[in-house]
Amino acid sequence: MTKKIGTGKEEQEMSFLDHLEELRWHLIRATLGVIIIGIVAFIAKDFIFDTILFGPKKADFPTYEFFCNISRYFGMDDSFCQGPQFRIQSRQMAGQFSAHIWTSIWAGFIIGFPYILWELWRFISPGLYDNERKNSRGFIMVASFLFFTGVLFGYYVISPLSINFLANYHVSEEVFNDIDLSSYISTIRASVIACGLIFELPILMYFLTKIGLVTPEFLRKYRKIAIVIVLILSAVITPPDVASQIVVSIPIIILYEVSIYISKIVLKREDRKLKKMKNK
Repeated sequence: MTKKIGTGKEEQEMSFLDHLEELRWHLIRATLGVIIIGIVAFIAKDFIFDTILFGPKKADFPTYEFFCNISRYFGMDDSFCQGPQFRIQSRQMAGQFSAHIWTSIWAGFIIGFPYILWELWRFISPGLYDNERKNSRGFIMVASFLFFTGVLFGYYVISPLSINFLANYHVSEEVFNDIDLSSYISTIRASVIACGLIFELPILMYFLTKIGLVTPEFLRKYRKIAIVIVLILSAVITPPDVASQIVVSIPIIILYEVSIYISKIVLKREDRKLKKMKNK
């Protein structure tokens, strides 16, 4: 990637150190954006914790009601109707304050994700050709949409499935669940952020196809292996029951198929460009 400084005869290529300096300022601005949003999240403590974070702990959470109705319809186990049964505790002196700080920072990252992408785009775009820049105009919007879709999927599907299963699991009646605050938050955070990043798969495949590392034929050839990897990944980020793994694996497999289609479109566009260049 080569950027230019100035216009006309004074236009000069940026050195490697100039690139690093510019990247540093983009990272600083992105970090400041996360911090500012994090401060707002810090102030909105009651909403962040009581409504959002502790939402999957309550029996009236929409996901539990949905699965409760399904389980009753098919005459299955009604554990979802009861909701998770546990208390949350903090066993460290600064546990609650530390959780407040870090939760605010992660909230800043999640909410500020489009701005982080925008700063990244501002750094990359000057090194692109005009047609590449034009074809990538919707990058931030599409990538943000996929990320937030993944975040919502992680929050409304994976988090409650994991919490309900793990909180209601017992090895003995002698043991009761008092879950540590940091453990509870980390479960939700891992589910939400992991899904947000996994849902960026079509974007990743788009760029890998652009640079020639991936083709539709390659993705089709290794589809079976990809499905196995998806199932393993689903087993890692969900509780160890078959129903949860299937629920999680379905959207990831759909994203994989969408990635094949995107890769096909990218190659067609590249072939058209090559034909136009040959004709000229």
